[in-house]
Amino acid sequence: MPKIFITGHKGMVGSAIVRAVQMNLPSWSLVLADRKQLDLLNQKHVEQFLANERPDCIINAAARVGGIYANSTYPAEFIHQNLVLNANLIHSAWKNGVSRFVNLGSSCIYPSKSEQPIKEEYLLTGPLERTNEAYALAKIAGLEMCRHYRMQYGALFHSAMPTNLYGPGDNYHVEDSHVLPALIRRFHEAKLNHLPEVVIWGTGTPRRELMHVNDLASGILFLLGKENPPDSVNLGTGIDHSIQEIANLVKEVVGYQGTIKNDPSRPDGMPLKRLDVSLAESMGWKAKIRLEKGLRTTYEDFCDSLAKNTARL
Repeated sequence: MPKIFITGHKGMVGSAIVRAVQMNLPSWSLVLADRKQLDLLNQKHVEQFLANERPDCIINAAARVGGIYANSTYPAEFIHQNLVLNANLIHSAWKNGVSRFVNLGSSCIYPSKSEQPIKEEYLLTGPLERTNEAYALAKIAGLEMCRHYRMQYGALFHSAMPTNLYGPGDNYHVEDSHVLPALIRRFHEAKLNHLPEVVIWGTGTPRRELMHVNDLASGILFLLGKENPPDSVNLGTGIDHSIQEIANLVKEVVGYQGTIKNDPSRPDGMPLKRLDVSLAESMGWKAKIRLEKGLRTTYEDFCDSLAKNTARL
């Protein structure tokens, strides 16, 4: 029975991958460990854990993540923790003979002024977006580490670059969350408190591609089924929406009756970010969940987690 170790299994991405493995690969044995059981920032602990468990495959969904505010406020933590975490896992996986390692990158690793849509080969062709540069550099290092270990040692270590994700189990922290969960919480609380307006950061003109985390999980399992996948593959919908359009959609789903006000003094971030997903589609994979449907189920999950006091706030 193959053993698969999924890091970050309590997060939005990791939990979605766990569900996908349980549903689609029932013969696989899951190896899971939370922060109390395994400190991914400690190389000795990681090496010992992998030596004991001997997984055949690792999917790395663990990361220090956050939105514009968190990335701008804690760049040292973002670059340090993600660099160390990735280096520990990738090197220890090779050292312990792990046959397959799937590394999760991020669409923010691409240059801020990339041509659109963004192709895999645009990596390292220009400066990064300043608001998340530290995080992006750490994720790039993980991707490049996998590529070089594969090139030098023949280890099947490869990466997937997901676009902006959302879905059940997202982080709704008032300062550290990404744009969509931040909007969901803001509109929900405004509705409960009968506030006349909701303020959104920036001009509302930047455009973002959003993909449901269950689609990402299906893409990861799809790549696992390939004997010789590319070093890196974009996973996204290929469809973008303006922040203003997204805010209006969240307002409708939540049922908020007030108005939306923009705060142009706040940073917009990258003006446009949409992945070229032609490589993944040429291989036979495509995202299926439309934003409107995915947002409704995500809001339902948010309300349910609030009722159960399990929401990540």
